[in-house]
Amino acid sequence: MKATRMKMLTGIALSAAVLSPLSVQAEEGLDKLYGDFRLRLETVDQDNALKDATALTLRSRLGYATDSYNGFSARVEVENNVALVDDYNDTNGNGAGFSVVPDPEFTELDQGFIQYKGDALTAKLGRQVLTYDNHRFIGHVGWRQDRQTFDGLSLAWKVADELTLNAAYLEKRNRIFANEKDIDSKDVLLNMAYSQGGGKLSAYAYLLEVDNNTQNSLDTFGVRYAGKSKLAETALSYVLEFATQTNESGATSNDTEYFLAELAAVVSGVKVTVGYELLGSENGAKAFSTPLATGHKFNGWADQYLAAPNEGLVDVYLSLGGKIAGGKWLLAYHDFAADESSATVDDLGSEINVLYARKFKGGFSGGIKYAAFSAGEIKVDTDKLWLWTGFKF
Repeated sequence: MKATRMKMLTGIALSAAVLSPLSVQAEEGLDKLYGDFRLRLETVDQDNALKDATALTLRSRLGYATDSYNGFSARVEVENNVALVDDYNDTNGNGAGFSVVPDPEFTELDQGFIQYKGDALTAKLGRQVLTYDNHRFIGHVGWRQDRQTFDGLSLAWKVADELTLNAAYLEKRNRIFANEKDIDSKDVLLNMAYSQGGGKLSAYAYLLEVDNNTQNSLDTFGVRYAGKSKLAETALSYVLEFATQTNESGATSNDTEYFLAELAAVVSGVKVTVGYELLGSENGAKAFSTPLATGHKFNGWADQYLAAPNEGLVDVYLSLGGKIAGGKWLLAYHDFAADESSATVDDLGSEINVLYARKFKGGFSGGIKYAAFSAGEIKVDTDKLWLWTGFKF
């Protein structure tokens, strides 16, 4: 039954993407073909027995979007990744003995959906990119070559200029590891966004369940406020967020908490950001979890804490960023510690991140990025370097 539902959902979306252009062209002739290509070199050097990894991969994405006809439109998008140098563990059984670079080779449907967009309501049915707020809980993991998407139905209702209600039901998580590691699910997402006076208040409930015939659930309820203001001539921005989570697996249940406080100021063209993020633990047994997040965006680019250890994670960070030579630069420092310390787990290390990226005329872009993780009482020292160039049309 599950496979049949998914085949029907995807088939509807693909059929609409193929058939809709015929009628839309007759009406308006504004269909769009687009592409997004990224060539990236990634190296990983770890202080362990694994061999240093080198991955040179080319990710290609081609899409076709129809124009709207009586509020209806469709989109189909195919994604491919090929390894030109494959001295790395791709997490799918290739490159054993090397450090991990989670960019396996694949060809797959990245998006395929039909959409209705009216004055107040937008609905999408099919495989789609879905993000809420800052990607901390629901994101697309766009940094990896295989972007995360979801199969399901999403709704966005603009109740008023200031208020939007979002809801989604997801029956599959198309993760970053190619088709082999996609996950069937029964996820319900609810998100309310209220914007006024330079600030945005969000309230959310994310009720996640893996559809694997076992008793499991991951229920998160939270509230977030992101605002902007000025102190004399200095532009300020700030974020406060709090969430609770209940994680049930079989007869086991754990309750944990999340907290974020962040303050940023622009001084002489340099943005200075300080923050404190807590992924709490319940007595060292289980930590707060965000399995649908754009994890690479948080807790350091070396990706050592995509999932917090059972003892939880406290991340105190400082970053400086600005513009130079037509591009943007960023320098960040993270200090990691356990939320619930044990005799062997307390200091979780630190990390330095450096970035320079620039866009060029004609749809071209490029950049360089570096992460240096210094291990504490767990993990190992890890250095990662990325060089990339991209092209979009």
